[in-house]
Amino acid sequence: MTQKMIGMLTSYPGLKQSDWLWKQTPNSFGKWENIIMQADHPRPDFLLMYQFDFSHKKAKKISKSWREYIKELFKPKKSEPSIEEKLRGVPKEKIIYLLREPPLQKVVEKHKIFYEQAKIYCGYVSGPDDFAPTPDYMPAIWYVGNSFRELNEMGPPEKEKTCSWITSGISRTVNHRQRLAFLQFLLESELDFDLYGRGLPDWAKNKGEVQNKWHAMAPYYYNLSIENYAENDWYVSEKLWDALLSWCLPIYYGGSAADKLLPPGSFLRLPSMDERGLSYIKEVTSTPDAWHEAKNAIAEARQIILHKLNLLNWLSEFVTKFS
Repeated sequence: MTQKMIGMLTSYPGLKQSDWLWKQTPNSFGKWENIIMQADHPRPDFLLMYQFDFSHKKAKKISKSWREYIKELFKPKKSEPSIEEKLRGVPKEKIIYLLREPPLQKVVEKHKIFYEQAKIYCGYVSGPDDFAPTPDYMPAIWYVGNSFRELNEMGPPEKEKTCSWITSGISRTVNHRQRLAFLQFLLESELDFDLYGRGLPDWAKNKGEVQNKWHAMAPYYYNLSIENYAENDWYVSEKLWDALLSWCLPIYYGGSAADKLLPPGSFLRLPSMDERGLSYIKEVTSTPDAWHEAKNAIAEARQIILHKLNLLNWLSEFVTKFS
């Protein structure tokens, strides 16, 4: 089988490494079926533009056509390569644009501009929102640092504690502030859970940041998996994948996408972020019974995440269409 090289462009500072995604395959050098993932390859066969933030200057009423206006935005500064150079000679039909951020009200207009810009250069343009050229779920990436083989072959680790939550102190949107308010409510209610995360407020007495989410999930029966967006049928993030890969039973707050992607019983639905939600968490976490009942469904969900929803598998299936 001839393997095709996948390069990548991204605006995420933490995803610039040559070995990005290599942990999501049991093979060396990012190999998965008919592809090899090497983000910085100089002449890839296919190019993934992963949350690549085009210029988002607001369009103005100008005499030029929209397409001409967009191209003008990309006239490079003297020290910068042009957008065409960044695409490394990959033909349009083999360039994939995946936007993975949720369509929060604050960024919807920016995302719409990104999509219009991406359509100029990319043959496939998708994102987890209804106004995307191709609305679709985000292929799975995860932040559990264990190797693919370990995650694939292991049974449930020893569970020592009840419940954890890994979150951040980001507060730039209404959705983020709603999640922080719920966090404060849980802490004031003296709910028994361990909190981890970065940039959290001083009042959130937490156990600090973790480099590998496994360490803050695997020892726990339950994990609070709270999305910062739950208003459409497409968006679901690594919060759910990380918890399940760590053999937690997620208590999940998010949209309906998870119900379509994962087997019944592999996660629980948090009904709301208020007193009712607090009561639900207290009831579930009072015993490990729900985790034991869900163990087989969690095992099934883990295999779906690792083998089917995996971004590498998605890319492999995309490349197969060109065979």
